This record gives sequence, C-alpha cells and structure tokens, in this order.
Amino acid sequence: MGIEQAPTAKGKQAATGLEQAAARDERKTEAETGHPLKKGADRFEERSKSSDGKSAGAKQKD
Repeated sequence: MGIEQAPTAKGKQAATGLEQAAARDERKTEAETGHPLKKGADRFEERSKSSDGKSAGAKQKD
C-alpha cells in the first residue's frame, strides 16, 4: 500500500518506514555488487532467472 493510500497516520508512518528500508537495502545491494540493480521488467526477468536459471517465459511453458 502506498503512503498516500494509508487510511491512518500509523499506516502512513509504517509505509514511509517500509519505503525507506527498501531504499536502504537496495543501495546496500548495489554497493555490494558494484552496479545498479535493474528496474522494471528487466528486474523481473533478472530475479526470475536467478531463482532457477530459467526465464519467466520458459517457466510458463513447463
């Protein structure tokens, strides 16, 4: 849920904290690997392949 859609102040605070934690984790991972993480569809494909070496399309055909 996005920060704007959170119905309560506590929800907005939690969403903000989650967003900040995700950004910190992404920066940490990028620093460790030495290159920026892919975004959007490229990232989906990269994550799909990393789990078992197959692309998302190949998994659907199986």
